[in-house]
Amino acid sequence: MDGEITAARIQEPSALGEKRSSAARARGRLADEVHDALLGQLMSLRLEPDSRVTIDALARELGVSQTPIRVALNRMESDGLVVRVPNAGYRIPPPISSERFEELIELRLLLEPAAARRAAERASADQVARMRRMLEEMAELDEGGLLAYGAFGLRDAAFHDLVAEVSGNAHIREALARLHTHVHLFRRIHDTQVTYPAMGEHDEVLSAIAARDPDAAAYAMRRHILLSGERFRRLCDPTEEPDAPKRGA
Repeated sequence: MDGEITAARIQEPSALGEKRSSAARARGRLADEVHDALLGQLMSLRLEPDSRVTIDALARELGVSQTPIRVALNRMESDGLVVRVPNAGYRIPPPISSERFEELIELRLLLEPAAARRAAERASADQVARMRRMLEEMAELDEGGLLAYGAFGLRDAAFHDLVAEVSGNAHIREALARLHTHVHLFRRIHDTQVTYPAMGEHDEVLSAIAARDPDAAAYAMRRHILLSGERFRRLCDPTEEPDAPKRGA
C-alpha cells in the first residue's frame, strides 16, 4: 500500500508538469499569433508611423488578454519595430531613412546569396515543395486583383526566411528576420505592379535551388535584391536610371 501511495505521489508532479508545459506552449502560440497580427497591421499601415500603441486598446481589439500583447510588443521592440515610451505604452517609430534602406540592401547582399547557395546544396524535396507552395500562395494573392502589399510583404519575408532556414545557418536566418520587416516597412506602397517582377525573381531563385545549382541560386538571389532595390529607388526618384546587375559581380 505504501508503495502504491508513493508511486502515485511521484506521478502527480509529472502530470502537473505536463499540464503546465502544455499551457506554456498554448500561451506561446497565442503570443505568436498576436505578433503576426500586429506585424500585419504594421505592414498594411493600420498602425501608422509615429503613432501611439496602447496595450489595453490592442487587447480589446484582438480579443485577448494583455499578456500576449506584452509578449508580442516586447519581441517587436527587440526588432526595432516599436519603441517603448515610459508610462505611455509604445509608439511606432518613423520610417527609416533612404540611407538606412541602402545599408539594409548592402547587408542583404552579403547574407542572402550565401544563404541561397547553401540552400541549393542542402534542400530536401519536401523543403523545395514548401517553397513552391509559398510562391503559389503569393500568386493567388496577385490573382485577386486587389493585392494588399502588407499581405504580400509577409509572404515575401516568409519565403526568404525559408531559404535561410534551409541553408542551415541559424545566424544568417536570425539576422535576416530582423532585416526584412524593416525593408518592407520602408517600401510600403500599395501598388500591385511592384510585386510582379519580384514574383518572377522568386521563381528563378527557387528553380536554381530545386536544380541543386549553388552558383545559379546565389546569382538569382543577388539579382533579385539588386533589382528590388532599383525598383524602389525609382519610385522615390523617378529620374534614377537602373543598373543591370552582372553575373559574378
